[in-house]
Amino acid sequence: MRGRIRTWLAAGLGVPAQGGGAWPRASAWPLVYRLGHAPPSRSHAGQLRASPAQTLHQRPLFPAGFSTLRAAAAAVSHPPQAIAPRIRVGLSGQSTLLCARNIACSSAAPKFTVRRRPAVLVTPAAPTPRELKRLSDIDQMDHVRVQISVIQFYRRNESMGSKDPARVIREALAKALVPYYPFAGRLREHDGWKHAVDCTGEGVLFVEADADVGLEHFGDPLLPPFQCLEELIFDVPGSSAILNTPLLLFQVTRLACGGFIIAVRLNHTMADGLGLTQFLGAVAELARGAQSPSILPVWKRELLEGRNQQQTAPVHDKLDEAPGRGSDTDTKASSIMLPLDNTSLCHRYFFFGPREIAAIRAQLPPDLQQRATKFDTIAGWMWKFRTMALAPDPDEVMLLMMAVNAHGRNTGAVGIPIGYYGNTGAGAVAISTARELCTKPLSYAIELVKKAKNKVDMEYMRSMADLIVLCRGRTPPFTAGTYYLVDQTKARFHDLDFGWG
Repeated sequence: MRGRIRTWLAAGLGVPAQGGGAWPRASAWPLVYRLGHAPPSRSHAGQLRASPAQTLHQRPLFPAGFSTLRAAAAAVSHPPQAIAPRIRVGLSGQSTLLCARNIACSSAAPKFTVRRRPAVLVTPAAPTPRELKRLSDIDQMDHVRVQISVIQFYRRNESMGSKDPARVIREALAKALVPYYPFAGRLREHDGWKHAVDCTGEGVLFVEADADVGLEHFGDPLLPPFQCLEELIFDVPGSSAILNTPLLLFQVTRLACGGFIIAVRLNHTMADGLGLTQFLGAVAELARGAQSPSILPVWKRELLEGRNQQQTAPVHDKLDEAPGRGSDTDTKASSIMLPLDNTSLCHRYFFFGPREIAAIRAQLPPDLQQRATKFDTIAGWMWKFRTMALAPDPDEVMLLMMAVNAHGRNTGAVGIPIGYYGNTGAGAVAISTARELCTKPLSYAIELVKKAKNKVDMEYMRSMADLIVLCRGRTPPFTAGTYYLVDQTKARFHDLDFGWG
């Protein structure tokens, strides 16, 4: 069996905006993508980020035999000691993954040695413009001023013969940096609190390595926390800051079995998951022999700049007016949340196949069964039963914030053009009192999810940019009970083929 078998995304691995600090350990918020060569019903899973739960006072009802749903509900409601501040649910064409991180667990890691060559800078293969490029105001949010990483595992491919994956990818990377030349630059401070890209052509970091281990030693399935993260994506000293450092870091590690691992670290200020996939897709196409990428990059960050600062942001005003924002509700909410030591956490995984998702949808009216996506279904289900588990004051306002990507939500001149690779995620917010969320049918929560998602269009994005400017990049505060979900499945890292499948 050959080709790509897994992709991991480690997101939210924060490095302070003003630089410094070691590359975060693997235990810090890794997200996972499970890709091909697993059983067909488990072909690919992204994840959603979420928050903790404690005691379920009302259990969801599932048909007999649906042990996955019952086990997932039990993990949310009755952990051994307490549950961590993140629960993740993954969606795929065939399956869904629920991950709950509990206390007092550990994960064994394979023992192996990695020999690295010194890190080098890969520069564009041809001359590129020297200029200062402005970022959008969506790119200026404080929570994207972090490093994120993607790790992909590939099997040996006999058809590639003796080709060296490190050399193939390095050469393709240099070619891709010609049209994507801003990635070869450095972030600088600009206009006070903002950042801009100084297109210097200095290049991106590239590390070539060999490991005395085969893919089979990493276990099946590959699941985080991946204890060997530091071995597969080397934190080159001085490279972790957000400003004045390389914007990308690649490490290609050849394995003893003939397979290899590609790890990429990105300065999130430059792009989101879709943007990174677009760039890596260009590298992959060039690695397979293409003369140029099929999708040419589009900068146009001015599309998502804030407007007149005297204007309000009407789409987002109600967030500031939500009951409990900045009041003693924060104290009440925080009293039911658990401050946990991130280093003492482990993961529990539950795969949701078609039968399990059908079991949840069976609780919905027929028309909603057809209209609700997998994300809608899982998001509404988790929001409702998490709220029941927290047992808040019935009048407490519960917020569900979802990262919704604006790509494809408008077409033509007013939309985000094909090739745009900046950050395009918006925070769509569903709001309900705890009483309504807990006592009304599941369809109530799912309809709120759909309604919040459907509001995300270009006007919503511009309103969000207005708010970011007014807040000078700071993310507006939410109550301690806010539930945050991110669906990463649309990034499609599983489509990346560098020639090995």
